[in-house]
Amino acid sequence: MLVFLALLVESSSAARYGVGPGQSHSEVDEVPWESLLPGDEVEIHWRKEPYRSKWVICRRGTEEQPIVVRGYPGPGGQLPVIDGRGATTRKELNFWHEARGVIRIGGANRPKDLMPAHIVIERLDIRGARPPYSFTGRQGELSYSKNAAAIFVSKGEQITIRGCTLRDSGNGLLVSAESSEILIEKCWIHDNGIEGSAYEHNSYTAAAGITFQFNRYGPLRAGCRGNNLKDRSAGTVIRHNWIEGGNRQLDLVDAEDSQRLRSDPRYQRAYVYGNVLIEPDGTDNNQIVHFGGDSGKLDWYRPGILHFFNNTVVSRRKSTTTLFKLSSGRERVDCRNNLIYVTGPGRNLSILAKDGTVFLNKNWFKQGWVMRRGERPAGDSKSNLAGSDPGFVDLSANDFRLRAGASAVRAGSVLDPRRFAEHPLGAVYAPHQSSRARKMTADEVPHIGALEVIGELP
Repeated sequence: MLVFLALLVESSSAARYGVGPGQSHSEVDEVPWESLLPGDEVEIHWRKEPYRSKWVICRRGTEEQPIVVRGYPGPGGQLPVIDGRGATTRKELNFWHEARGVIRIGGANRPKDLMPAHIVIERLDIRGARPPYSFTGRQGELSYSKNAAAIFVSKGEQITIRGCTLRDSGNGLLVSAESSEILIEKCWIHDNGIEGSAYEHNSYTAAAGITFQFNRYGPLRAGCRGNNLKDRSAGTVIRHNWIEGGNRQLDLVDAEDSQRLRSDPRYQRAYVYGNVLIEPDGTDNNQIVHFGGDSGKLDWYRPGILHFFNNTVVSRRKSTTTLFKLSSGRERVDCRNNLIYVTGPGRNLSILAKDGTVFLNKNWFKQGWVMRRGERPAGDSKSNLAGSDPGFVDLSANDFRLRAGASAVRAGSVLDPRRFAEHPLGAVYAPHQSSRARKMTADEVPHIGALEVIGELP
């Protein structure tokens, strides 16, 4: 009875803070960010003018009662805009390195620093964290640093970022290595980076457990050389996303500044499946996926295996395309059920840049593909398919679903449920930032690639 009463008191204490037209608060700065409690919800309603505020969340929710910051869209579905340009910070807040982001999770003097937990940020359009933009903080007017982010998770546990747009910043999303169990889903992350620099990315993350699902990644800002999704985590899962452009689409490298992550058993494996990866023609790196490390310290590199399955990769490069860059001879890739298409001749497609090992099974490649540049074409075999037409519904319109009768239909390999119990092919990406259930049973032969057959759709 006492436990029930305690839970009832905790539930009744949850507060709702409405911000915007017709709400109890007109500005985001009026929300008492420093004293949020489990179950509290901040509801930010769309208005024509952006909210020019920046803040820190250094509080703890619970699994049953997370702290939720939620945007309420406008009449045309417009997300409320949180703009870092000219933003101000609530005077009751005092947090570290204000120049690093618009919304920060963790790292504060006021409120007292702790490990934030069970926080949800959803349905906000957050932008404007990069030079030459400036803001007004506790030390007056300052410019953002190059590596600032729209959302900066300095540290946190069980953090969810859902349905947000992150843009026009040095990094769209930045997650530091003290963080654990991060979920990024249904976001649109695009047009970030710093001109001429390869060190800022659409997202740049390191955590003990991180999942990206149902997100749309677009190109970086013009002249920016960063990667699209760069990650240094243990327990990386990238599934059912649309990732277009970037110096590389995926850059999965070593946890250079975290022994904690390198000691995590999940550091040995990464899972990438159900994604659409698009390489436009241009001058960026011709490699789609980099796996291993970039610190130069081989003992820190991911020494395990990348599970890469049921992805659709489309390259429009007129020159060569390389699917995998493995950093040393220790990295391995289990590459199965993927559809890899280049618009140029098949000989322009190589699977490996140089080192490492790739196991290939039931993939579809452009006829004439090679294992490494300079080698003879591999052609098709019993374990892989090759052809000139993958059977897309409409390549020019980026509709990469399969036509009925395409050679990739029901041509994949059934995944071993003992090995992939936590990674079933239960969903499919739906343009854009959405998903639907995949129409197949657990023991049914899957299609090759990430998407479904047009005739099977409702």
